Amino acid sequence: MSVRTAARLGPYPAGVDNRVVVGGSALTWRDLPEPVLPDPVAVLAHSARDALAAARHHAVHGTELLLTSAGRVDTGMRDDLRAAGFTLTAADPTPLGHGAALGDGAVVGGDGLVVLAPTRPRPAERGRLWLLTSGTTGRPKRVGHTLESVTTVRGAQPGRTWLCPYAPGTYAWWQVVTLALTQPGQHLVVVEPERLDDWPALAAAHGVDAASGTPTFWRRALHRDPEALARVPLRQLTLGGEPVDQAILDRLREVFPAARISWIYASSEVGAAIVVHDGRAGFPVEWLDRSAPERPIIGLRDGELVITSPHHGVGLAGPVRTGDRAQVVDGRVLISGRLDTDEINVGGSKVSAGLVRDVLTAHPRVAWARVTGRRAPLLGHMVVAEVVPAPPVSGATGPDLDEAALVRWCTDRLPEYAVPRRIRLHAEIPVKETLKSDV
Repeated sequence: MSVRTAARLGPYPAGVDNRVVVGGSALTWRDLPEPVLPDPVAVLAHSARDALAAARHHAVHGTELLLTSAGRVDTGMRDDLRAAGFTLTAADPTPLGHGAALGDGAVVGGDGLVVLAPTRPRPAERGRLWLLTSGTTGRPKRVGHTLESVTTVRGAQPGRTWLCPYAPGTYAWWQVVTLALTQPGQHLVVVEPERLDDWPALAAAHGVDAASGTPTFWRRALHRDPEALARVPLRQLTLGGEPVDQAILDRLREVFPAARISWIYASSEVGAAIVVHDGRAGFPVEWLDRSAPERPIIGLRDGELVITSPHHGVGLAGPVRTGDRAQVVDGRVLISGRLDTDEINVGGSKVSAGLVRDVLTAHPRVAWARVTGRRAPLLGHMVVAEVVPAPPVSGATGPDLDEAALVRWCTDRLPEYAVPRRIRLHAEIPVKETLKSDV
């Protein structure tokens, strides 16, 4: 099988000479390898360098591209992509299926890439960029975009060196990558998965002053080594991808009192829809149903966040039901979690798992919490929780954090039916490839 790269779409992006630190090496976008990619193509990236090279290739040539990390593609998704007309490429044959190179249409190209042909070939859609949803509520889905629709920062920006810890091809990854690729002076330091636990050392060594991550990402850094985190000269911190509570905002403010701390609500389906800079959880209720040119309209319908966005994916025009639960508390709209998992019915009383979680994480000795419902006789369900205690503060005295102390804390702040009946303590904050922990 032969593959062809599309002709150049236009000039190189404006940020092509920005510095990129990847795999321990400092280079520029120009220095990345030039892959020879079919069109349309699904690139199953094994390294950050491969992913960045594919992103630059798309920006220059307009090749129809779906980019994801190799670990996110199982056999079923591989077959679906081939049936949808994509040629799959990978630096290793494993994600393409055992034995694929021995008779399933796969070949090894001149650049060493393993190429697996589509089962239903079709013409490419010029400039189309495909993203996979996070798969929080099931199997990831494809959402169509363009480089234009995922590039939400267009005006001149102060020079920054950005940390990118996200898995390749996710919406959050594209947000950081397009900024570094299209804006002069926006440099990039990529965290490989094996460096995720000690990213503050990498960031400090390369002068990172802006970083974006999920609340779980930030909680892990605070939990594992707050002193190392404080040595990173951050001027901009961004949170997104999970519910953002007041406790994590306040703890980051303690470490970085002079930095701008923002939280963003964004998704593959509706793009970047909400951006808040005031240091408070939630957003002002006055933003609901507000209309402005080229801005999303944010609504609340039956407790669900509904967004009409100019940055939506293909086929999603009009109001999009996000599946996220939100409620108005003290003049702020708080996003507490997914509709299908946030509400717990305890003997006919409705409990928000997200609000119980916020009570737990507000405890000064709690680094992370997850709240769920468990089936129980008579009541139907009961509230249970998992908690990771924060490391003790130097010189602090007092009893160790235990289940009884946490139950007392919740009893003072929640109605009786919402107090967790079981609380398990863990040593480490769990994290998935998406940097989330299913809170």
